[in-house]
Amino acid sequence: MTRIICIVLTVLLFTACSKETPEPDSVPAENMYFPPLTGTNWETKSISDLKWNQSAVQPLLDYLQAKNSKSFIILVNGRIVLENYFNNHTATTNWYWASAGKTLTSTVTGIAQQENLLNINDKVSKYLGTGWTSETLAKENLITCKHLLTMTSGLDDSTDDVDPVNLIYKADAGTRWAYHNVYVKLQDVVAKASGQSWETYFNSKLRDKIGMNGNWVQLGVNSVYTSTSRSMARFGLLMLNKGKWENNIILNDAYFNEATTTSQDINLGYGYLWWLNGKTSYHLPQSQLTFQGSIIPTAPNDMFMALGKNDQKIYVIPSKKMVVIRMGDAADNVNLALSDFDKTLWEKISALYQ
Repeated sequence: MTRIICIVLTVLLFTACSKETPEPDSVPAENMYFPPLTGTNWETKSISDLKWNQSAVQPLLDYLQAKNSKSFIILVNGRIVLENYFNNHTATTNWYWASAGKTLTSTVTGIAQQENLLNINDKVSKYLGTGWTSETLAKENLITCKHLLTMTSGLDDSTDDVDPVNLIYKADAGTRWAYHNVYVKLQDVVAKASGQSWETYFNSKLRDKIGMNGNWVQLGVNSVYTSTSRSMARFGLLMLNKGKWENNIILNDAYFNEATTTSQDINLGYGYLWWLNGKTSYHLPQSQLTFQGSIIPTAPNDMFMALGKNDQKIYVIPSKKMVVIRMGDAADNVNLALSDFDKTLWEKISALYQ
């Protein structure tokens, strides 16, 4: 009997060991790809390689062309899956980012903070001096750099002018969310804190480190970035990889995580100048209404977005390891950031992989 018990225990022991030893992965996880900093080489991945639905491609492209698009790119794990140009636009043509470029300002502000040049919790007047608004000193001193990042400065949003005479008190900083061009003052903060021009600092700390092209153009009160579509895709890829380009940390984890999660309790769909999908409610530009549900219900809930006037788009979807770029004219009517175009576009993108 003792011998039988020993045999049974031995069998059980070997069975347990075999279960604890995982089977080797027959298909190794694909690494994230980063294109070279110079040149035009960029690895691709085919629809068939991904086992996506080839029949969904043409309806997507037809829709993009019909909706005044100039370019469209999908990256998966950094590799180009779709890259299409419309209406005489090309891979070497620069186009404006509009408010999608706000995320560049957010990112470079974070870089300046990690270099200990500034602290986003400091009041703006620490860097720009007092009198940068028309508010009383007490109210002006309530406005921090973080309030500019989160659109909660409390300044009157009935005008986008950022001269002091037009920066008028509406509410205490932190108590009201309103989409306002005053965020651009962060570029002045970075310039003062770094002792360099905004563009010089931006180029050396972000643009050149990830191989982007492009430049800043002053259009009235707006500082607008222009670049090729691939440069926009490079920035999207950086953010998909949480601020790292290959093994180089461009933006640290702490700031990246803050920037791409809800930044205040008024507009749950807003981070540090990034729009956030999948929240229970959100606000829109030029409105104080709270809208229930996800910003783009047809898109993945974990998506975060850079959205600009006339439907300039960077969509970053971590769960799909995907970046989507759209540049062009307004799909329908002129708009500040969001439009019905997003919802239909994502129905057609989702058809690729569902």
